[in-house]
Amino acid sequence: MIKSYRPTSAGIRFRKTLVRDVYKGKPEKSLLVPISGAAGRNSGRISSRHQERGHKRMYRIVDFKRDKLDISAKVASIEYDPNRGPNIALLHYADGEKRYILAPEGLKVGDTVMSGVKCEPSVGNSMPLENIPLSMLVHNIELNPGRGGQFVRGAGGSAEILAKEGRYANIKLPSGEVRKILLSCYATIGVLSNQDLKNINLGKAGRNRHLGRRPHIRGVAHANPTDHPHGGSYKTTGIGMPSPKSPWGWKTRGKKTRKRHGMSKYIIKQRNGR
Repeated sequence: MIKSYRPTSAGIRFRKTLVRDVYKGKPEKSLLVPISGAAGRNSGRISSRHQERGHKRMYRIVDFKRDKLDISAKVASIEYDPNRGPNIALLHYADGEKRYILAPEGLKVGDTVMSGVKCEPSVGNSMPLENIPLSMLVHNIELNPGRGGQFVRGAGGSAEILAKEGRYANIKLPSGEVRKILLSCYATIGVLSNQDLKNINLGKAGRNRHLGRRPHIRGVAHANPTDHPHGGSYKTTGIGMPSPKSPWGWKTRGKKTRKRHGMSKYIIKQRNGR
């Protein structure tokens, strides 16, 4: 749910925040790791622009592999994670171990989840693709067996199982791409939480700074070509060159950067707009 505010100041006039129904206490201490180092810097010098440390926060160790097979776990709490879009769920396994997983929509405190071949295809359970029925929505999909989920981990994300042919399943990803993935790869049932995250409005620049984002300036807004290849007299009429360039001379703004070597045979349908 999205919350709006009365415009009592300029900073909250357009502000829209996501109302999260999460646990208000402290996170599980054994699953916290400090985030060290300054963002985008090497030996104190900026190596990646427009990044900063942001507000201090701890990293939550999330179980993307779901490799505790055939052991039931009870959902102890649904918590906020400052490092990602969806909420996370704290699981208490029957053998006493505790782990965090990505929380899908509909998963509640007290529910029981499991990972393995024999479990049922219900929300929060992790299973091989060969055991998941067709048209089922899944997330946290493995690309290689045993490596852990790499696909569909963002807020509100889900993929659909379209068909199963031989050793592969045809999966429709959130981008619209349809690709083959081995049936032995694991995926988790359900749609990830916080689907309305895309509708929030930070309202002021200060909240962006807390998130670790520094101001970004367009290339054509620079006054001189010495500052940026797009700068100078072309700042209102174009960039003045046939192909856009970065400050270091490599092509940008539309340059294809996705590696296709050896992977195109697994892609059945291209991404939307490609």
